[in-house]
Amino acid sequence: MLGRSANGIFWLFRNLERAENTARLIEAGFRMALTRDARDASDEWRSVIVTLGLRAAYEAKFGGDYAGPNVINFILRDRDNPGNVLAMCELARTNARMVRAGITREVWESVNDSWMRMRDLLARPVTETRLGDVLDTLRRQSTQVRGAMEGTMLRNEIYNFARLGSFIERADNTARILDVKYYVLLPSISYVGSSLDNVQWENVLRSLAGERAYRWLNAGRMEARGIAEFLILDSRFPRSLAFCYGKLRSNLEHLAREYGGETEAHAILREADCDLHHTTIDAIFEQGLHEYIAQFINRNTRLANQIQYDYRFID
Repeated sequence: MLGRSANGIFWLFRNLERAENTARLIEAGFRMALTRDARDASDEWRSVIVTLGLRAAYEAKFGGDYAGPNVINFILRDRDNPGNVLAMCELARTNARMVRAGITREVWESVNDSWMRMRDLLARPVTETRLGDVLDTLRRQSTQVRGAMEGTMLRNEIYNFARLGSFIERADNTARILDVKYYVLLPSISYVGSSLDNVQWENVLRSLAGERAYRWLNAGRMEARGIAEFLILDSRFPRSLAFCYGKLRSNLEHLAREYGGETEAHAILREADCDLHHTTIDAIFEQGLHEYIAQFINRNTRLANQIQYDYRFID
């Protein structure tokens, strides 16, 4: 465990980031399912469950029935899924209350308001007609908390732990969505380069809120290699792996100055950061996108665990 306050801040912002990422993923899955026949729509919903790492838990309850309403409610509010979005919001509020003295009134009120709104919206099953309102509210509330933090918090160790939690979680989400792309969304390798392939890559961009930015930079061209490069290596996009690790580097540097030296987490970060800055998309595809992303996810998990270990005695 981290020191008590740092642990609360770290997980407060990890849970908020995870809830927002989940909302974006559900929205992308719903949009794609609306354009497909029943069988293909089921595949889209399955991909959402797999991306979130919930396949075993979901199939224990529903078997292989990936009907939209079942998936939506399992992810958002089902008690048989301890990692549901409502539970994430409650955990964020619990952590915020635990570190109440270390955050501003505006941050606490934003987190508390987010919890109360989501509790009310998710008090009953979510129908497809209500889904848009639920997801919009979840994204707005996450943005509100982030805005309160950026606008009112001192740039001290508490702020740095908050940012570490956010960007560790965001990098993990981007990597997992990329990995699921080829291993779940496409029926077979023969579809690579097809119209279905292009639509699925567009769906990846939508789930990461990157479609408009990518189109603006690439004159609307949808091309797998370009999209992968954008989401992995383009440090201008705030959900790319390179951007997330640039922010992690900055915040860990601040903690090193605050506590008088670097830790093992800094060494892990340097290894990952060096890889992101010295590789090319051609090298990634030559190695294999899945292999590269799997390596990244493992190292990201190591980094998160090491941060918790290194700073467990700071209080």
